[in-house]
Amino acid sequence: MGDTRLEPLVLSDAERRTLENWAKRRKTAQGLALRARIVLACAEGGSNIAVAARLRVNRGTVAKWRARFLARRLDGLGDEPRPGVARTISDAQVEEVVVRTLEEVPEGATHWSKRELARQVGISPTSVHRIWRAFGLQPWRTEDFKISPDPLLTGKIRDVVGLYLAPPDGAVVFAVDEKPQIQALERTAPVLPMLPGTPERRSHDYIRHGTIDLFAALNTATGKVIGKLSAQHRAVDFRDFLDQIDRQTEPGLAIHVICDNLSAHKAPVVHKWLLAHPRVQLHFTPTYSSWISQVERWFAELQRRCLDRGTFCSLDELTTALEDWIKFWNATARPFKWTKTADQIIDRICRYCSRISGPGH
Repeated sequence: MGDTRLEPLVLSDAERRTLENWAKRRKTAQGLALRARIVLACAEGGSNIAVAARLRVNRGTVAKWRARFLARRLDGLGDEPRPGVARTISDAQVEEVVVRTLEEVPEGATHWSKRELARQVGISPTSVHRIWRAFGLQPWRTEDFKISPDPLLTGKIRDVVGLYLAPPDGAVVFAVDEKPQIQALERTAPVLPMLPGTPERRSHDYIRHGTIDLFAALNTATGKVIGKLSAQHRAVDFRDFLDQIDRQTEPGLAIHVICDNLSAHKAPVVHKWLLAHPRVQLHFTPTYSSWISQVERWFAELQRRCLDRGTFCSLDELTTALEDWIKFWNATARPFKWTKTADQIIDRICRYCSRISGPGH
């Protein structure tokens, strides 16, 4: 067909705006952008040969997309479905993989592997893995949980979260806990440094040079930490740490201390100290609910950034490393941001309890 008999290509205002956007946007697929430029050039009255020369494409390409646009307008510029390999897995097999994964376990095992389930269903392990990925199933993973049996659970959650989200005026809030038995570990061989393509390597065995306990009080407003190292974590050690917090806190401010239900925190010696220091008030987290104490988040940073890959040839070296790390943290400290309200936490616990209280459990 010659260019002299071409059907006129006329664009509406909406079509022109859409094509111009497709041609200009960087995120548009390059194939679609070229088709948009071809149609825009054709709408200017150019022949297939002229448009092909201007855009440096084949004349047949221009003719194809001109015809497609005239027949189906903007929808004609999309890619046509391409033929592929026929589907080999039936809906029944997909359903069997999902149901078996959720409701059964293989004989002699606690959970399915993709190869074992593939043998049972009669498909390939790769197909099983794809079905698991499509449905968000990960039978090889497990997580621990513990529902607090504390009869004052909701009240304690509201108390602690209230201190995080709306601390009292003229007061400072500390999240306090102990990290006991921190080990001074020395690897039996020198650590091999990281090289391009090779991670740092260390021996799996070690020599232990003793342990030390760390008391930490995280100021929830500033993120700064008051630390105290101790050979033990007895009630008198906790009392001495409270005394240290009191001394390092500006006079005139009330002190709210969030701590767990360890017996040392409720001992007579601590109670006697509290009576003599009325500005200090203890708030207890629910039983089995250490996650609600912000200092645990700080302990995780300490473990990851200082202890996990540290090598300490003596207890003094470990002590120095801990003291230096606390100073380093405080120099650039920022508070952790608590976002969940007490009602949101309680509602989530209630939903979880409902799930594990059904007939299947």
